[in-house]
Amino acid sequence: MRRFLPLLVAGSVAAQEPVSWNRENLTFSTFSIAAIDPRTGEVGVAVTTRVACVGNGVPWVRAGVGAVATQASTRTQYGEELLTALAAGEAPDAALRRLLAADSGAQSRQIGVIALNGRSAQHTGSGPQQWAGHRAGTNYVTQGNILVGKQVVDAVASTFEASEGQPRHLADRLIEALAAGHAQGGDARHGRVQSAAVVVADNRPGRSRRNDGVTVNINVCENPEPVAELRRIYDAVSQTLGFRTLQQFAGNDIWQLKVMLHALGRFRPNEATLVRGADAMNYTAETIAAVDAFRVDAGLAGPQSSPSGLVDTETVERLWQALERAGKAKAVRESLLEITAIRR
Repeated sequence: MRRFLPLLVAGSVAAQEPVSWNRENLTFSTFSIAAIDPRTGEVGVAVTTRVACVGNGVPWVRAGVGAVATQASTRTQYGEELLTALAAGEAPDAALRRLLAADSGAQSRQIGVIALNGRSAQHTGSGPQQWAGHRAGTNYVTQGNILVGKQVVDAVASTFEASEGQPRHLADRLIEALAAGHAQGGDARHGRVQSAAVVVADNRPGRSRRNDGVTVNINVCENPEPVAELRRIYDAVSQTLGFRTLQQFAGNDIWQLKVMLHALGRFRPNEATLVRGADAMNYTAETIAAVDAFRVDAGLAGPQSSPSGLVDTETVERLWQALERAGKAKAVRESLLEITAIRR
């Protein structure tokens, strides 16, 4: 929102703090969603903005209790204060009204809070020059300010509602909903510094190694496409199918690799001359095993230290060094000349 008043910044957000922040004013004009999954007991928040490190100030969760998004002229203390009130049994609307009544900067704030039992409350202060508002539904609250329009929170809401009851993790659903709002234009400002975050806590035993029960905490502090980066990181960490391209490598470089390994006695050593057969250019299990053995002997790999079959720049350099020591590098290079020639 446009009217930002001084506030205190909680000490817990000091880590990884952008130099542009100061102790008198912390502003996250943004849109977010705070939600629960009654099926799993997960609680979480997803948020994005055109300010760096939004994950340091806006999202607050407590396992087994609920979730809070505190934004616009951000008073970070609302996170812990509201969650503590919920944990003590106070209803979200009563807790929010009580805290706002004691806040002289209430009209510059925007807050969404939801308890694990599904009860929620929201507040959007007055005076924004661009669209600001909020919307609530079953198991979620979404809110935003300085947005291109109401369609942003509507897209967040409808997307999250559509995933209700699906066998998916809450973080996955939150990121999808956030991306839907972002696709509608999201934050109305234009700038190079953007950030996004998703935080989820799970009270079920064995779900988190942390005492606070947090299972997901992805804070894209600055990125040209922070929402897409949020998705990329989530999919990569969870190893969701599609986060990388799966393929069986084939090509002339595979044959060159086999020739080098054969010269070193590591690939089909019983064959005096390596025959270029039908699978010559395929990266077969036999080739991968030879590469892995070479890397171990070269000190490039140990148990769980690198992916099986990895041939990176250092591996290629070590292969040529081994051939040099064996006095075979020149002959191997000559044998590879024809198959590496460029023609037109």
